[in-house]
Parts: sequence; structure tokens; C-alpha cells
Amino acid sequence: MLTKNVVKDIQSLYQKKFRDEEKLFIAEGPKLSHELLQRKELICNIYATKDWLDANAIGNVPFTMVTSAELARISNLQTPNEVLIVAKQLENTSEFALEGRLTIIMDGIQDPGNVGTVIRIADWFGVKQVICTNDCADMYNPKVVQASMGSILRIKFCYKEANDINVNKVPVFGAVLNGKNMYEYSKPSEGILVIGNESKGIREPLLSAITHPITIPKIGEAESLNVAVAAGIITAWFTH
Repeated sequence: MLTKNVVKDIQSLYQKKFRDEEKLFIAEGPKLSHELLQRKELICNIYATKDWLDANAIGNVPFTMVTSAELARISNLQTPNEVLIVAKQLENTSEFALEGRLTIIMDGIQDPGNVGTVIRIADWFGVKQVICTNDCADMYNPKVVQASMGSILRIKFCYKEANDINVNKVPVFGAVLNGKNMYEYSKPSEGILVIGNESKGIREPLLSAITHPITIPKIGEAESLNVAVAAGIITAWFTH
């Protein structure tokens, strides 16, 4: 049974201020829960229905059996899905080696769904590190966590002021509207891909740091591509 204090504590984690203070985050649904069960050291508590608990071997981790009505009280989803986990945040990596690998930089991407999807894309294509400017959506926003489908557990990431990101050591590919057809470049063995804000694109100072401005060639009549869709297309080209 959930107490009022437990409900209040869980609900507070939907706000960045309290997530940052407690160094915790929330993951909901069977897919994310399966991912976290591979990292049991991160789990603080599992709140799940009897059906979910009966169907899953959770091992020696704290859990609370809840009814569907109780789960709805603590869930952020319109349709709560069997299980919610309160977990510890991973420690951010402050510095990355950029040489000899591919890195994605997200510049001011504010839609949580886009941030989570780019993290998932990076994970799919084997890009192991992502740098976010400080005005990107919070990595532990529940919508980011949901869109990443567990990939935030495998990708190194950090947040930095754009001025503090040193990109001088490797080629910098920037996704811009007036760049060169990306397929005319040789595929890089190392480098950075910068993906810009949904409406403003890539901003200074990162815009000036681009050594290879690239564009996805357009065939049809669509005016633009979603940020995460563009990131997926370019990352696929980067890695194959």
C-alpha cells in the first residue's frame, strides 16, 4: 500500500529540481523495467502490479506491490503500464575523448521526445557518447527516458555550455539546410555530428566550428525533417 508521503516523493521526481536534488529518476513500463533489471544496482524501488511481479524475476531488489489504481496515482502516463521504477541517476561524464570515434552534439534540442529518440538512435548505431548544450531537455525528464527506451543506460552523456565544448581536434559535421550533399563526403572514421535546435538550427559558437556543413538531399516536397529523423539518417550514413 502506498502512503501519502511515498506518493508525494514519487510525484516530486517529475520535476527537474527534485530529480537533481535526489539524483533519482523514474522509468515506467515493461520495456524500461526490463532494461533496468539488467542494472539492478540502480534500482531504488519497483512499484508493480501483482501480474507483473508474478511474470518477472526481479531478484533481490526492493519492491512494492500496488493496484492499478495506486499505480495511476504515481504514474506520468495517460495509461499506466504495470510497473514504475525509481532509480538512481548515472554519473555524468564531464570530459570525452573525441579522437578515434564518433560523437553527437545536441545544440539546444528542447523537445524531450527528440532528445530521447536521438539517444536511442546513437545507441542503435553504436555511437557511445553524446554531448548536450545546457539548454537541451533534461536527460532524466520522464519523456526523454521513455523515448530512449533504455538507451540512456548505455550512452555516455554530459551537459555543457556551448562555449565550453572543445571541438577543434576532429572534423565537425553540422546538419544545416544549405550544406553540401552529405553523400558527396567520404565517411569519417572520427568526428562530431552537430544537430541543432528544432526551430533555430545550430547556433553560435558551434555554427562557426563546423568544418563540414552537410545537408540530407531532398527529393520530394516536404519543407523540413524532424530533428530526430534527420539525426537518424545522418548517423546511419556516418556508421555504415
